Amino acid sequence: MEQFKLGWIGLGNMGTPMVKNLLKAGYEVLVYNRTREKEADAIAAGATSAQDMAALTGQSDVIFVMVADDAAAKEIFTGDKGLLNADSEAKIFINVSTVSSETSKYLAEQCQAKGAFFLEAPVSGSVKPAEEGTLIVLAGGDADVLEKVKPVLAAIAKLTLHIGPVGTGSAAKLAVNYLLALNLQGLAETVLFAGQGGVSTETMLTIINESAAGNGITKLKGPAILKNEYPAAFALKHMTKDLRLATAQGLNTPLSSPVYQTFKDAEANNLGNEDVMAIIKQLKG
Repeated sequence: MEQFKLGWIGLGNMGTPMVKNLLKAGYEVLVYNRTREKEADAIAAGATSAQDMAALTGQSDVIFVMVADDAAAKEIFTGDKGLLNADSEAKIFINVSTVSSETSKYLAEQCQAKGAFFLEAPVSGSVKPAEEGTLIVLAGGDADVLEKVKPVLAAIAKLTLHIGPVGTGSAAKLAVNYLLALNLQGLAETVLFAGQGGVSTETMLTIINESAAGNGITKLKGPAILKNEYPAAFALKHMTKDLRLATAQGLNTPLSSPVYQTFKDAEANNLGNEDVMAIIKQLKG
């Protein structure tokens, strides 16, 4: 197995535990975060801090990018001090950020122009799966390039799926996050409606989770609802962004518009930095 030298850009709630799992798997990881103090946990776990993004490209074989949105991803790759300003020939760039299919295709074109390889690899899962290395990678790009880096991805994911060409991975991620948004809002509405009829939240959650209506997300988010505490495993503002991207890519179904509106309203009401399950606070009014 080829032992790549890895570079990693973006050390937020997801990026840091993913880097730690790569380190545990024995990989050498060079890191860079625009807010440099956020590198501290990764460095303490054994990562090395890069002087800048160009240096990270030059010293790495495979470079991961995990940032919040399309604008940040484009800046990281093609900005004045971006990754592609260094000699990028034969490097493999893997964007694990959730961005639009259009942005993924643009980044692939920019990498190709530099003689580099590009994979989109958005992940399904939040902080706990990131810590446990049980994410699902939704990869788009050249199958042969993906095969080369599958051993690396195995350190952060329980499953890597090749969805198709660049753009299809992003489409799959936006689709599964739309289903997640439906689940979250449906769970919140159900609990609140049951409460109007005198059913306790704890009892209603038990009914849901012990019946065919229950699923992984209803069981995962139940404790937060009971405590009425929503520390961000997946920030609500990121779901709003994903619904915006999905809408821009053509999502237009009977449920999509009201769900998107609820999340937009929640972010406008200062719930964006809380967990996605804080959508229940918006619905309570």
